[in-house]
Parts: sequence; structure tokens; C-alpha cells
Amino acid sequence: MRSRFPALVLITSLIAAACGGSAGTPGPATTTAAGTVAAATKPAPAKISIMVGGLNKQIYLPNKLTEALGYFADQNLTVDLIDEPSGKDTTVEVVAGNVDFGSGSYDHTIDIAAAGKSITMVTLLLQEPGEFVMVAKQKADTIKSPKDWKGANAGVTALGSGTHTLMRVMAIKAGLALSDVNYVAAGAGDTFIAAMKQGKIDVGITTQPTVLRMQKTGDGLLLVDLSKPETTRAALGGDYPFISVFARADYIAKNKDIVQRVVNAYVKTLKWIGTHTPLEIAEKLPTDYYGGDKDGYVQALKDSMGMFSPDGKMTKGAPEFELSLLKQFNENVQKNPNIDLSTTYTDEYVNAAK
Repeated sequence: MRSRFPALVLITSLIAAACGGSAGTPGPATTTAAGTVAAATKPAPAKISIMVGGLNKQIYLPNKLTEALGYFADQNLTVDLIDEPSGKDTTVEVVAGNVDFGSGSYDHTIDIAAAGKSITMVTLLLQEPGEFVMVAKQKADTIKSPKDWKGANAGVTALGSGTHTLMRVMAIKAGLALSDVNYVAAGAGDTFIAAMKQGKIDVGITTQPTVLRMQKTGDGLLLVDLSKPETTRAALGGDYPFISVFARADYIAKNKDIVQRVVNAYVKTLKWIGTHTPLEIAEKLPTDYYGGDKDGYVQALKDSMGMFSPDGKMTKGAPEFELSLLKQFNENVQKNPNIDLSTTYTDEYVNAAK
């Protein structure tokens, strides 16, 4: 390496001598040639905000893991990860310009495009939703599949959220009308569990580790698994890319270098996930994410590893598939069905990721 930079080595040696160190042994205030090159090529520091629709949910795990692995820092980024219970609210904040990036379901970008605005996915984190439909134990004898949801109270994170969309897709696929099911905002985690235990919802969609907690107590039974390609295709009719990282189109156009560095960090995390065990992944996360049950958290993660994107790229044909589903009930999309899907996502930065 040094032979490629002879002039730089000479300059470094002179600086070392001036500071009281020898050419071969840099003094306290000196830098080696390699260190000087690294400093020269390190990108300028930048501060950004990323709002996440539920940091401690396993479906949003890549966000915290990227921070924990130091990959944001490697890109000289100071990142404020903001916890927001609903991906829908995250999208609203991104559109309003109150945060730089959002992490939520990809289908929000289509909804926003239909409303005449533009946010663009720059990295896909989950190639499948990673969500699970649970049925309350007192309803398990009568509700066996989405066909039995007629008249049921169905819990979703928030009305208009990605989980609300998924529940409507499954209801329609089962032959039900939208009015056949009463959708209820039930939140996540403890709020969701309480809603089911108190009989406020008969079925509901949630994530790990909430699912495992309910299975252990017997308060909820698994009805639909959307964490694996094969089970998602069976339930929805195709692949359904879900959690992503997106930003306003105008922000991306003005901050290409920062966007690239953000994507670099996430792609590195996705590849790290693909080469490490659920236990190794869990041990990088805050202990309070385990909910007091580390073994259970690891087991839940093991059961859901198929949801993670291996490379951050959009699944081929998925945007068209999701648009076809949204046309069935999304009012924005129904009013403006001819959406240019190329504005809703890009693989440009993933392809260039280092």
C-alpha cells in the first residue's frame, strides 16, 4: 500500500520528524500514511433522523441492528432513531418533512403516489410481511380461517396502517366484503394482548415477539403466518415486500450522498443477518427487546428468518402485485389507478452499495 503513495509517505515522515517522532515511529500527534488516506476519504459527518414504526418489533429489527453494529457510524452518520408505534404515522411525518427517512411498509409509497405526492423506497428490509394473524382462545372453535371473519372484530395496528391493508387483502381473498369485518385499532405489544384478552378483538394481526408471548399464555392461537415466502404466497396470492426505508423524492434528489451512505449501512446489515444465527443477532440488541424471555425471542426470530431481504432489492413483480391488491379497496388508488410504480421504489442505491 505504501509504495503506491511515495509522496504521501515522505510528507508524513517530515511531519513526524517535526513533531518529535522518527520516520519509522510516529509521535503522539502524527498519523501514518494509511491513516491519512482514511481520514481524507472519510465522508463528511451528517446528522439524520429515521422514524421507525415500532423499534422493538422483530419486523423492524434491521434498524436497531444497523446502529448496534456500528454501520451508521462507519458511514460517518449520526442517526436519531425515532420510535413511532405505527408505520402509517411514520409515513405522515416523512411526507410532512418532519423526519428525513421513515421505516414502514412499502405499500405506503403506492398510497402516497396515488394521493399526488412522492416518497420512494431506497432499501427493502423485509421480503415478506413478518406478520401473524392470531385468534382469541375463546373464538378458536368458530374462527378457523379468514372465511370466518364475517362479523368479527379484527385488530390492526392502526386504521390505514400496513397491517390494516394486509387484513383487508386476506378478507377479500376469502370472499368477504370490506363491510363484513369490523377493523379495530389495537396497537401492538401489551396493548394488543390486552385487547384480545378483554374480548375487544376476536382476531388480530401482530408481530414477534408478541405472538410467542400469546402462544405461551394460551391467550391467542396462530391463524395465518406471513413470515415465510411459501405461507405468504398461500395467504395473499404472491410475495408481499413489506418493511422498507423510504424518503421524500425531493429529499433524495438533494441528498444523494447521504442516501447512498444510509443504504450502504442497511445493505451491510442485511448481509450480516444472512450470515449469523438468530442468537448472534439477538445478542446485538437491547435486552429489553426480549420481554424477559431471551430464549423465546431467539426462537421467534428463528421461525421468522425467511422474512428478511437478503440484499435490499425490490422483489421482481411485487410492486405490480401490491398495486393490484390496493386497487380493490384503497380509495386513493381507485381514484388514481395509473400510478407510475417507478416513483415508489428504486434499486439504484442498493446496486451501488459498498
